[in-house]
Amino acid sequence: MKKQIQELLLQSLATLESKEIIPASKDLAIKIENSRGSEHGDFASNVAMTLAKKAKTNPRQLAQSIIDHLPESDILDRVEIAGPGFINFFLDQNAHQAIVSEIINKGEQYGDSNVGANTPTLIEFVSANPTGPLHIGHGRGAAYGAAVASLLKKTGFDVSCEYYINDAGRQMDILAVSVWLRYLQHIGAEIPFPENAYQGDYINDIAIKLHKEHIEKFVLPAENIIPLFKEEDPELKIDGLIKYCIDNLGEENYRVVFDAGLDSILITIKNDLVGFGVEFNNWFSERSLVENNTVNQCIEKLVENDWIYEKEGAQWFRSSKLGDEKDRVLIRENGQATYFASDIAYHLNKVERGFKKIIDVWGADHHGYIARVKASMEALGLSSEKLEILLVQFATLYRGKEKLQMSTRSGEFITLKELQDEVGKDAARFFYIMRKSEQHLDFDLELAKSESNDNPVYYIQYAHARICSVFRQLTEKGIKYLQADALKDVSNLNEPHEIKLLANLARYPDVIENAAITYEPHQLAYYLKDLANDFHTYYNANQFIVEDNKIRNARLTLIEATRQVIKNGLALLSVSAPEVM
Repeated sequence: MKKQIQELLLQSLATLESKEIIPASKDLAIKIENSRGSEHGDFASNVAMTLAKKAKTNPRQLAQSIIDHLPESDILDRVEIAGPGFINFFLDQNAHQAIVSEIINKGEQYGDSNVGANTPTLIEFVSANPTGPLHIGHGRGAAYGAAVASLLKKTGFDVSCEYYINDAGRQMDILAVSVWLRYLQHIGAEIPFPENAYQGDYINDIAIKLHKEHIEKFVLPAENIIPLFKEEDPELKIDGLIKYCIDNLGEENYRVVFDAGLDSILITIKNDLVGFGVEFNNWFSERSLVENNTVNQCIEKLVENDWIYEKEGAQWFRSSKLGDEKDRVLIRENGQATYFASDIAYHLNKVERGFKKIIDVWGADHHGYIARVKASMEALGLSSEKLEILLVQFATLYRGKEKLQMSTRSGEFITLKELQDEVGKDAARFFYIMRKSEQHLDFDLELAKSESNDNPVYYIQYAHARICSVFRQLTEKGIKYLQADALKDVSNLNEPHEIKLLANLARYPDVIENAAITYEPHQLAYYLKDLANDFHTYYNANQFIVEDNKIRNARLTLIEATRQVIKNGLALLSVSAPEVM
């Protein structure tokens, strides 16, 4: 509806321009908003106020001129001026009623649009280090990224979802050493365990499996290992253990231990995400960027273009010249590339694969990382405007008044799978996207599990189940309902609750499109809650299975359209629409 009203306004303005009532404008943006209340119509526009200064006229006078030159339209009942120059549009009743037929005929395709114009789009999200199972903090990024991807697909973008596997670097070496030390302890070696190694029980499980498959292949003398624990600095201590392990096991054996940890955890992550309703088109290995020399090639290109300089034995990127707060190290003094060097190569790879829109979903703690990544793209001759970085605050989980820990290194955390086991996938997926991604989220376990109207996902699902129950009653009473015939009776939908429900159903395509282009799936969540509220109010005030055949058909068709929209919206959030509750 908004697009149709926008087109009417454009035609009116074009007429006014031709009559030189207003000056010609290029790329005129006309804003159409939902009205705040029925007394103000269905939609409103402030176009007269935005153009009044250029037209050198009073906004209300310009608003009247715009109205006078609007083309005839079957969708409008009347148009009025309000306040300082708002134009309020009141839809014709037939326009409201026609939405039922549109929903029924389009079914799952209702709300589809081509605003994305099939733009190749890559959205990378979650990408947690494979050093432990996904915890509830990762769950919010997973739910948010998947919902954004679904909305973009719905609106015509050609979307690929990707998980970037951080399978190189120091954290992975710490994981490998953690597994190796537990492996030694498992076979009886009396050696300590570093406080900054990975502590979780899953490390023991990997170590036991490693021993089962390789027996004592990776045993080294405990008397040579114990002296390494005399180092007081925890970070230097673990670095010393890593070096000793690599040097004495040899590269090939070390890689077996390394991959044992990586592969085991990666399988767990993949399984947990599938169970959470999140699947990826591609799992991209950071290690591949090193092994195929992409990282070195990027650095060489930056050196050639004078974006690199040496200081204190390290190689630095001049990112401060491109908007970053300071320069960044790419190659450390020990010759090892930083994570940032791999990230530069990774984003170059994304562009080279042909993606026109690149979306990264990061934790909010990575905010300071945005400027340097965009700077690296510019330094490589790439447009940083292709890159959109969306930030997600980690969720805080409470059980009663107890705040639950989420530290992967310490092993004290609630996993994503444990959360699903407790509250279910539907509640977890919905609760994670109920707030703007950059806003803090306290996850209320008790509310998520409750079967009450205060639980928004339950409230919405119950609306769907209630509608299904009406049609079951219809069958039980032996009353025939032929949808094709019933659509002819929608002109009987003129009761206030029906008009309100029809108006809300008509909003769905606009909600989807706006939620997609702003990357705000919470808009859909709030819409579904409002729609469910309108239905429950209608349900409580009216009977559907009435004697009058035409009234019955009209009402049944309306709630069938409502059921379809609820189901469509929940599906975009990967939440089920149960028929019985």
